[in-house]
Amino acid sequence: MAKLSNGSSSPKQQQPPSASSGGGLSYKALFFMSLLALQFGIQPIVTQQFTSKTIIKSTVIFTQEVVKLIIGVVGISLGKASWADVTSGWTLVSWFRLALFPATIYLVQNMCSLLAYQNLDAITYNVLNQTKTLSAALCCYLLMNKKQSSVQMTALLLLLAAALVMERVLPMDMILPSYWTGGDTSGTVDDDTDAAFMSNLSPRHFSHGVIPIMVASFLSGLAGATTQRSLQAGNRHALLFTVELCVASLLILTASFVTSEDGRSIRERGFFDGWTPLTL
Repeated sequence: MAKLSNGSSSPKQQQPPSASSGGGLSYKALFFMSLLALQFGIQPIVTQQFTSKTIIKSTVIFTQEVVKLIIGVVGISLGKASWADVTSGWTLVSWFRLALFPATIYLVQNMCSLLAYQNLDAITYNVLNQTKTLSAALCCYLLMNKKQSSVQMTALLLLLAAALVMERVLPMDMILPSYWTGGDTSGTVDDDTDAAFMSNLSPRHFSHGVIPIMVASFLSGLAGATTQRSLQAGNRHALLFTVELCVASLLILTASFVTSEDGRSIRERGFFDGWTPLTL
């Protein structure tokens, strides 16, 4: 008769039921997904509320990178792996090769996102920002040859259609049978609503809102695919790679301050011009 002592108990006795049994998500995963959804929903509102349009945008990005750098360093310091283990095999050449290009992409993406934050309402921003999923799928296919299933492709096309409907590139009436049969569609959309919407479609709406967020969404997918490839190719610790990206971004921004318009504004107006305590 088999013994059940000294850790040789049956698997059913060793593994208590959990929320993730049967392939479901754990409570921890659901909690963090909820936090991510909350952050995604309120970030455009918070940014518009507490970031002035006159603020020097590079100073916001610079401060964000400093905060991320601190979080990355603290995360590594408090983690199970030591700094010696995390940085094992690290070289300056590998940092330059793996982190410089993604860091540059993220900088441009952040600048475009901040510009769009300040010129689009939260709903429009979030809908258009979802096209980054489409760009991520495209970039993963081009850079890593990762193909999507038919269900995923359908979902991505629906996402793109939602973004086009939001900007009235595709008419909402397309969902009505009368649109395709040539029937009368007058009165299906309130004229006052259409007029109010069209009045907001100024050239600035597109140049400072729609175009920046679409560029940012594409760069987000490109940066994500590039980062994933770098992590796999360089066998990097995720937090260490975050620190590397932040350092590269800070160096690029600092160098740009020498000749850029933002750099001149910082020298004339000060780094925190336009900031409030709530901006932090």
